[in-house]
Amino acid sequence: MGASLSSLTDNGESMGPGLGDIPESCVACVFMYLTPPEICNLARLNRAFRGAASSDSVWENKLPSNYQDLLDLMPPERYLNLSKKDIFALLSRPVPFDDGNKEVWLDRVTGRVCLSISTKAMAITGIEDRRYWNWIPTEESRFHVVAYLQQIWWFEVDGVVKFPLPADVYTVSFRLHLGRFAKRLGRRVCNFEHTHGWDIKPVRLELSTSDGQQASSECYLDEMEQDDANGYHKRGCWIDYKVGEFVVHDSEPATEVQFSMKQIDCTHSKGGLCVDSVFIIPSNLRERKRKGVLK
Repeated sequence: MGASLSSLTDNGESMGPGLGDIPESCVACVFMYLTPPEICNLARLNRAFRGAASSDSVWENKLPSNYQDLLDLMPPERYLNLSKKDIFALLSRPVPFDDGNKEVWLDRVTGRVCLSISTKAMAITGIEDRRYWNWIPTEESRFHVVAYLQQIWWFEVDGVVKFPLPADVYTVSFRLHLGRFAKRLGRRVCNFEHTHGWDIKPVRLELSTSDGQQASSECYLDEMEQDDANGYHKRGCWIDYKVGEFVVHDSEPATEVQFSMKQIDCTHSKGGLCVDSVFIIPSNLRERKRKGVLK
């Protein structure tokens, strides 16, 4: 940009070549190395940049190799005759499948595949008994509903997803919230009346894949003393608890991932917990998600 400005005389006449003289094919080659947001920003510079930013060859490079698997989840009329740029924009928004209880989308910066699984798609011990569990509608969940545990002795949540994930390293995490939240007079408030038992024994998180990979972790969901000392409170906040990682080498055959969360020590009850969903995202995108950048 600076070069083109410096090539103008005082009366606005050009003294030499500027950005507008760069061939569109050369701009397209440069765009291969930029992220989608950077490409969209540069497209505003001039006609050559605009043309390169709409090139199918540029956006084909940003899409995962198996993007057709994602398109196959929606009616053909939604994507037929779309340019590769428009296909990227379409897939960067959540694409629901399995009766809307699971979603897949592309990360807008890297074009990598992310998954989310609703609690509605999981097997939860005692979920039919309203003495133990309730469904809470909320805009704080991408699925607009979360499972709220009032009290139970045997806590167990299991789920599975099968999807042709592209080659990558993925992290599985549960999205949980201690306490029941609501809005009163326009303000978010939390009730911890039922929250108990999560500081006595840790919750065990596990995953396994169809090709034999396994991972597990344990964590206390309610560590009040330690949290106070660090100035960090788990209660009243949505937190992603990492289960573990697994590696995908090829999108075919489709990878099946089983995951679970349990605290089945029946010596004490536990309650006051909201369970929202499970995320499966490329591992080095996890930090962006925790900072609220990944959508």
